[in-house]
Amino acid sequence: MDLDLTGRHALVCGASEGIGRAAARELALLGADVTVLARRRDALEAVLATLPRTGTQRHQALVADVSQRDDLRAKVDALAATSPVHILVNNTGGPPGGRVSDAAAEDFLDAFGKHVLASQALVQAVAPGMRAARWGRIVNVVSTSVYEPIAGLGVSNTIRGAVASWAKTLSRELAPDGITVNNVLPGYTETGRIEQIVRERMATSGKSDAEIRDAMRANVPLGRLAKPEETGGVIAFLCSPAAGYVTGVSLAVDGGRMASI
Repeated sequence: MDLDLTGRHALVCGASEGIGRAAARELALLGADVTVLARRRDALEAVLATLPRTGTQRHQALVADVSQRDDLRAKVDALAATSPVHILVNNTGGPPGGRVSDAAAEDFLDAFGKHVLASQALVQAVAPGMRAARWGRIVNVVSTSVYEPIAGLGVSNTIRGAVASWAKTLSRELAPDGITVNNVLPGYTETGRIEQIVRERMATSGKSDAEIRDAMRANVPLGRLAKPEETGGVIAFLCSPAAGYVTGVSLAVDGGRMASI
């Protein structure tokens, strides 16, 4: 199986922790040069110190905020001009929880900007380099709510569906250029996002942290939460040469939790 990414440049967003950090490591293990992107330079420098590298690999940090799209686009344009990006991992934190019927218009607009519009800006910045190489991989880290909405995450459910539809459309447009576009749908994963969800459920239900986590595990056939590197490994595979004929899919990494086919 050809998993070799030597000579490919990967841009991994939200790489300071969790799934983004794990994906950056897995891509580096496959030989890619990795640029990690997030808001905090100190956190990115800590990630860089842990990335595996051979004598020829070059890893770097790019400080940017997906909520500041003009600045984000300018910085990624400059990066791609000096080092074309062949792999883009779109990953950012999810919107706060709450019922969709209680959400304000601004909640939807803020989430749409951070997830759909920021991803669009990133793709437009890196696509020329992918087209020139006749090779590209775009992987979006989304949510299982694409298939089964999650109670208490009304805005997130709505926006995740929009990202999935955007990605499917994009996959058909970019395929003739040798560029694949796929979504990875994490289930319950030991990251800061799951801690946020647990806190919100504690506040609304009155249950303890342990009770909520036990209920989560009970809903997963494998009986546990995922480790970030398990999802990172799936992302890295979709970025590899071996996955060259896979595009337009939304792949759940959820331990079998979803009931739908």
